Amino acid sequence: MIDHLSGELASTGDRWVVIDIGGVGYRVQVTEPTLQDLLESQGRVMVHTHMVVRDDDIQLYGFSHPRERELFTILIGVTGIGPQTAMNILSRISFEDFAIAILNDDEKTLTRIPGIGPKSAKRLILELKDKMKKCAATLPGGRRQAEACDAVSALISLGFSEREAEETVDAVLSDLPAPTVQDLIRASLTRLRERA
Repeated sequence: MIDHLSGELASTGDRWVVIDIGGVGYRVQVTEPTLQDLLESQGRVMVHTHMVVRDDDIQLYGFSHPRERELFTILIGVTGIGPQTAMNILSRISFEDFAIAILNDDEKTLTRIPGIGPKSAKRLILELKDKMKKCAATLPGGRRQAEACDAVSALISLGFSEREAEETVDAVLSDLPAPTVQDLIRASLTRLRERA
């Protein structure tokens, strides 16, 4: 499995890019936000990737942030949602707004995404509600904080359990007014060190 690609941007098209790595060009399907990020980058670029292998095709899907890739893998696990539909969703709505729509049973927001009708919106809400709740840390008014999800992911990659990471980030979140990901990670590691 190819986890990420880092190289020179060789060419771009409608929601795809070719990244040149040592003379080999990798064609990667990307979301519109990722395409914009890559076009604004200078020099080397990097995308987090997910590879889909079928009998007659191999496709690479690329994302600017691991959080986007995580949502992509969750979406393609939903009945009736394939990679192209998942990419379309990610091109039209942010991770945070998508999570809020799922948690608030907001079919109206979901059906504004081209290709998502009322049936698909209901299925997304039904199948993803618990998964969206797990991506921790709600703010007042139910708004979810993307920084908290990134901090949880960072702690998990450092070897902490998912539950331990979520509980610690939730605990320090209330003490910090407008935290960055780094603030949350630093405060969480301090708290975990004190508990050890």
